[in-house]
Amino acid sequence: MAGVLEKRKSTLRDVARMAEVSTATVSRVLNGNALVSEGTRAKVQAAIDALHFVPSAAARAINSGRTHVVGALVPTLDHAIFSRFLDALEEELAGSGLSLVVATTKEDPDREAERARALVDIGVEGLIVSGVTRSADLDAFIEKRELPVVATSYFDPSYHLPTVGYDNERAARSALGLLLEGGHRDIAIYHGPSAGNDRTRARLKAFKKHPRVAFRFCEMPLDVSAASDAARRDFAEPCCRTTAVLALSDVLAQGALFGLQALGISVPREVSVVGIDDLPSSAATTPALTTVRLPVREMGRRAAIALAKWVEDGIRPAPERLDVSVMRASSSLAPASGALRGRGP
Repeated sequence: MAGVLEKRKSTLRDVARMAEVSTATVSRVLNGNALVSEGTRAKVQAAIDALHFVPSAAARAINSGRTHVVGALVPTLDHAIFSRFLDALEEELAGSGLSLVVATTKEDPDREAERARALVDIGVEGLIVSGVTRSADLDAFIEKRELPVVATSYFDPSYHLPTVGYDNERAARSALGLLLEGGHRDIAIYHGPSAGNDRTRARLKAFKKHPRVAFRFCEMPLDVSAASDAARRDFAEPCCRTTAVLALSDVLAQGALFGLQALGISVPREVSVVGIDDLPSSAATTPALTTVRLPVREMGRRAAIALAKWVEDGIRPAPERLDVSVMRASSSLAPASGALRGRGP
């Protein structure tokens, strides 16, 4: 109510005054120090209960030198793959007594370095980052602070930070192998921006050394509408010889599927569509999307375990590679017979 002062919250000094002990003794009780006598501990606890005192996280951090907080830097929160990863990461960290704070980088190394410093300033004891490309300033900062940092979404045992992730080139090769096995030799590759994304660049390496295959690469923003627009543009001409779209993310694969359907092109009879990610929504498209499963929830769990051991026990984790797998569904098939894709019923 306006004009009425709220009751002041009790402080450590209030507890010490009521219990007739020093503030240092109250701190020792709160921290479970075994040197405090049972009688003194009982007096302090009685004062805490009477005053409804709750120590702040900041105060506990000052007393213990620990915040029990770690940070995660991810490219964006707009896509389900990062939500699934962060959900598993937070759940596993909580089981280790650690809290999680998250910041986004927009695939910008300078922004990543800025956000990392901000998280360290508020007391994070370790970081989870995406990929293996970052600014020299951030690398120097990590080394100077001796900060535990685990890199995810990428497996590279030679990287100077521990990596917990998958082989991105292998994931793309798995998707390509499925199409080559089906007889596709004219394939459109839909992918997001590669300039700041080492995961995308690694996936693009899968399309080298295939002299008898015609690839058409199309870079676009990582959203459904961009891929839908690209498919409507690329497949508008009846003489288009391309028989498959291989999208380097399910988001783009779903967009391609919608764009093809808007043109009246049958998927998979006329054009096959394959993605990478295995988003939950990909099983609900019509037809269901063939995709490569990336173990993002398992990656979140393993990354949390690795970082928790480093932060809590000082044990630097070893690199971990997680397996990918092809999830065959209804959106892929051998190409229609004849030199050109049919348009008839």
